[in-house]
Amino acid sequence: MMQPHNMTAVLLAAVAAWLFGGIYYGLLGNIWVASQGKTKAMLQTENAGKSAAAKSIPFVLSFIAEIVMAAALSGIMVHSGFSTARQGAIAGALCWLGFVLTTIAVNNAYAMRRPLLTVIDAGHWLGALVIIGAIVGGLGV
Repeated sequence: MMQPHNMTAVLLAAVAAWLFGGIYYGLLGNIWVASQGKTKAMLQTENAGKSAAAKSIPFVLSFIAEIVMAAALSGIMVHSGFSTARQGAIAGALCWLGFVLTTIAVNNAYAMRRPLLTVIDAGHWLGALVIIGAIVGGLGV
C-alpha cells in the first residue's frame, strides 16, 4: 500500500522554496532583467496598466508549482526508498538535472534567449528542488 504524503513537509518545503526564490531573484533581479534584454523601466511600462491581482499571478503560480514539485518529489522519494534530508537533496538535484535544466535550456535556446538567463533561472530551480528534497526527506516523506 502506498504511503500518503506528509503534507506538512510538502507545504513547508514549498514555502521554503518560494522564499528562497524571493531572496534569489531579489539579489539577482537586475542581472536577470538585463539578461532578458530589458530594463526596469521597460518592465514598469509593460506592467503599468495591470491590476494588483494580475501582477500577483506569477507569485501565486510559483507557489502552486512548488507545492506540486514537493508532492511529486515526495512520491519519487517514497517509491525510491529515500527518507533522509541528504537523499532528498540528491533526488531534487537529479530531477533538476534530468528534467528542469534540460527543459529550460531547450526552451531558451529555441526562443534565442541569452545563455545567462538560462543560468540564472536554472540556478533558482536547482536551489528550490534541493531545498524541497532536503525538507521532504528530513521531515519524512
